[in-house]
Amino acid sequence: MPEIAAVIAFAWATVLLVAGGLLILRSDDPLERVLVLDVLVAIVIVVLTTLSYLRDVSYYIDAALGLALLSFVATLVACRHVIRGRPF
Repeated sequence: MPEIAAVIAFAWATVLLVAGGLLILRSDDPLERVLVLDVLVAIVIVVLTTLSYLRDVSYYIDAALGLALLSFVATLVACRHVIRGRPF
């Protein structure tokens, strides 16, 4: 039964990734693009953790943690660049 829920979560996350890709193409505001990219990274993290559960390997979790750390720093730098005009 948990495998069925994981497959449904994986499929739903894939649909959300496609919808987020369409939303980022339509957005005009740079801050909205930063927000959409941050949400897309969170969805990719969900996909990686679901794959880790389905395939019973741990290196997808390592990739998800690395992506989360990189995404946090990149979002801070991108927001600071949009607001101040310079990243640092």
